[in-house]
Amino acid sequence: MASPKPKANLSPAYQGSMLMIVAPSGAGKSSLVNALLQEDTALKLSLSTTTRAPRPGEVDGKDYRFIKRAEFIAERDQGLFLEHAEVHGNFYGTSKAWIETQMKTGRDVVLEIDWQGAQQIRQIIPEVQWIFIFPPSFEALEERLRKRGQDDEATIERRLAAAHLELQHAHEADFIVINDDFERALIDLRQVVAASRLRSGPIMARNPALLKRLGV
Repeated sequence: MASPKPKANLSPAYQGSMLMIVAPSGAGKSSLVNALLQEDTALKLSLSTTTRAPRPGEVDGKDYRFIKRAEFIAERDQGLFLEHAEVHGNFYGTSKAWIETQMKTGRDVVLEIDWQGAQQIRQIIPEVQWIFIFPPSFEALEERLRKRGQDDEATIERRLAAAHLELQHAHEADFIVINDDFERALIDLRQVVAASRLRSGPIMARNPALLKRLGV
């Protein structure tokens, strides 16, 4: 469990939106996010920093920023992360400076994140949109984890136990997308993105001249 962090001094005048995608391992979060990013080039995926070892096919600087545990702790202690958490024995974190830069310049940012990190970010940026991805059943979740072939039995059991805990936080999310049918789930995710772009804060931040003309 991550320790509480003081609120960062972040500007509220963001022109872009932030979307946090949260799901237990095996719910299909990464597949949905990758499909969404291929369709919508205006979205920018946050590159998380982690201390875990790369999985087969993962590339440093593309899938994650992979660093040693001591280096992560040093950056955490310098306050360089917007959020950080320990998950399955490894640290994960989101760069504060990168997020600020993207959102101030109007980019819509997507974060693949766990519920601990989502809670931390919501305390700092209350307007963030939290999307929780549901598997169709717990049995389907277990089947997907086993079919991936990436983890040993002990790791699978640990992920399933963590999934029970993660699902208890689904009520904190703004939106829930059920990944029973992939194409239907992707449509639902697109609709959430579209709605986030019509929120008053980002719209008003992007159109100061219009607000002046309208006397708003």
